[in-house]
Amino acid sequence: MANYFAPGVYVEEVPPLARPIAGVGTSTAAFIGEADRLAAADVGKPKKFTNWSEFSAFIKGAGATPTTPIYTTANRTLALAVFGFFANGGTTCYVVPIAAGGMGNLQAPLDTLKPIDDISIVAAPGAQGTATKVQLMDHCFELQDRVAVLDGEKSPASDSTPDDIYGGPMPGGGPTTPDKFSFGAIYFPWLKVFNPLYTEGGAEPELLDVPPSGYVAGIWARVDATRGVFKAPANEGVVGIVDLERPMDKNKQISLNPPGINVIRPFGGSPTVYGARTLGGDRNGEYRYLNVRRFMNFLKESIDQGTQFVVFEPNTPALWQRIIRSVSDFLYNQWRDGALFGATPKDAFFVKCDAETNPASTREAGQVITEIGVAVTKPAEFVIFRIQQNTGA
Repeated sequence: MANYFAPGVYVEEVPPLARPIAGVGTSTAAFIGEADRLAAADVGKPKKFTNWSEFSAFIKGAGATPTTPIYTTANRTLALAVFGFFANGGTTCYVVPIAAGGMGNLQAPLDTLKPIDDISIVAAPGAQGTATKVQLMDHCFELQDRVAVLDGEKSPASDSTPDDIYGGPMPGGGPTTPDKFSFGAIYFPWLKVFNPLYTEGGAEPELLDVPPSGYVAGIWARVDATRGVFKAPANEGVVGIVDLERPMDKNKQISLNPPGINVIRPFGGSPTVYGARTLGGDRNGEYRYLNVRRFMNFLKESIDQGTQFVVFEPNTPALWQRIIRSVSDFLYNQWRDGALFGATPKDAFFVKCDAETNPASTREAGQVITEIGVAVTKPAEFVIFRIQQNTGA
């Protein structure tokens, strides 16, 4: 308490009753892929990049000169994925380069990504088969703050059979199955781009088939920046490609959409991401839509980081009111931005932290419990117009 001796007006700063919660970032990606020419110290370790120039200088390897080519046959898949990420709106990514032949087991590189808290998107461009897809989803399910972008198989036996595109039996089970499949989203088909190693008369083809995950991760980041993480990253054009590895139409998508395979389709010649489901689709219940999964990750992480001030505070009704105020203000902003459904904030969310959620036994255990309910908006996936003809009277 300050001492006051002379009459007058004194202006002092006091701590706010509630601290604002800032939304965490949702568009930082991490890529795992094969690379050559790198120093041993750079292999298997994540490195951060904020633009294509930084990454292209790195991927050239130690001792590179301005004339050193960016691409090699070994690093091409990874490098083109990162290029597609930045070309489609990505701004920040981590890259874990691994040695050739290391895409069959991603556990070691995935472990290096665990301590990096700002990652929210994970991909291993070109990884095929169910084993690597499951490793990516297990990683995201364990950390609960990121989602995996998965590539469909490059040359499936059928382009309308989910098991063939997934690389094995599609996720099954029911409510008792751990819901790790909602932490992954798979895209098909592969994309065609200009081959950076093509030379006229050479052995390399002019066009190259590349996995979609890097380009899709950039689209996620772009939609997050322009609309928000609550907006489904679909009905969005893919920038920086020539064509699709194969044409896809509505008839083929009919069998792929319910189990959660997101199709990229040509509309008027412009390839467009035309799906926004998590892997498993309908079996994931409330989390069958990708934007719901990612938005809930965003909410949990933001509230977690924004309420750290509560730890070790006296567990009293005054603290409960501070928690309610902080969380409610944050959710009100989400409702105002269009992320929560309801005509009023009361319809869109509730925050309960009182004597009922915190009885004496809970307080004695050193716990303060807050219950939060939100009504997350769902995408208008099926737009139906019913038209009838009325004759004039």
